[in-house]
Amino acid sequence: MAETSLNLTATDVRVFVPALDFEQSLRFYTLLGWTLIMKTDDNSLAELELADCRFWLQSYYVKDWANNFMFQVSVKDAAAWYTHVSKILEAEKFANARVNPPKQESYGAITTHVWDPSGVLIHFSQYLNA
Repeated sequence: MAETSLNLTATDVRVFVPALDFEQSLRFYTLLGWTLIMKTDDNSLAELELADCRFWLQSYYVKDWANNFMFQVSVKDAAAWYTHVSKILEAEKFANARVNPPKQESYGAITTHVWDPSGVLIHFSQYLNA
């Protein structure tokens, strides 16, 4: 029997981000700069894009999972993201959302940490050797 050739080429990786309040989280991410690509009719899933990278926001929430979920966004200026997010959080009230000032990380990046309304941690990281 001849062995068939397998094509294991990956073309994309997308995470599913939990949302305690789907509409609030969707508003938060779009204000930060993500573009809504698609949303299901039942408001259970939305595809969001930033810098040609996408993720799925889902209307599903488990506190322990959300509080341990994080993802990283590589950026040109972590301090600019701190300013941007701070202004949004001053103008809009999002339960549990917060931002920390940029700090130097041991892995060679300056990172602004942002928590979304569901407790998901986003690392906006500016790599110094990039």
